Amino acid sequence: MKKIISLLMLILITKIGVAQNAEKQNEIKLNIANTIAIASVEFGYERFLDDHQSIEGTILINDRINYHSESGSRDFQTNSFKLGYNYYFGEDYAASGLYMNPFLKYRTGEFSEETRDVVEPEFSSPTITDMNSFIIGIGTGYKWNFNDTFVLGPFINVGRNFSDEVKDRFSAIEFNAGFNIGYRF
Repeated sequence: MKKIISLLMLILITKIGVAQNAEKQNEIKLNIANTIAIASVEFGYERFLDDHQSIEGTILINDRINYHSESGSRDFQTNSFKLGYNYYFGEDYAASGLYMNPFLKYRTGEFSEETRDVVEPEFSSPTITDMNSFIIGIGTGYKWNFNDTFVLGPFINVGRNFSDEVKDRFSAIEFNAGFNIGYRF
């Protein structure tokens, strides 16, 4: 009897261990394309709710609107925080395939640019734009999952900016794209 109970306990423990490792519910990721191209760092965390849904939080350091460069006397001192919901269309456990991503984003910081005086061009003064803004948008992407551990995939987002000051200087519509590399645990 003790051998049967010991065997059943061993099977139960093994099943519980396998079940916990079969579905990794957390993912951390980095948008490597923007880090290389424009020195903008975009870290993300994703928590899977079930086979086809997840929520994500992303921090964007040195977030640049529509890939504007910092050439000349322009300087972005902005960071953003993004909260999104992902729905996966693939048949695997939120693993691979096409997904949609509605999101909310909040940007903080400012943008400064040296402007030359028209009358006296030797004089310049900084023009500062308050970049604090609320953005709502939608994105799509594709993920490749390798051994339920490493994840790679491109994405593209489009959002609507609701700050009048930012809209006057830049645009109300914002684009963001990249290529994420991630790790599931």
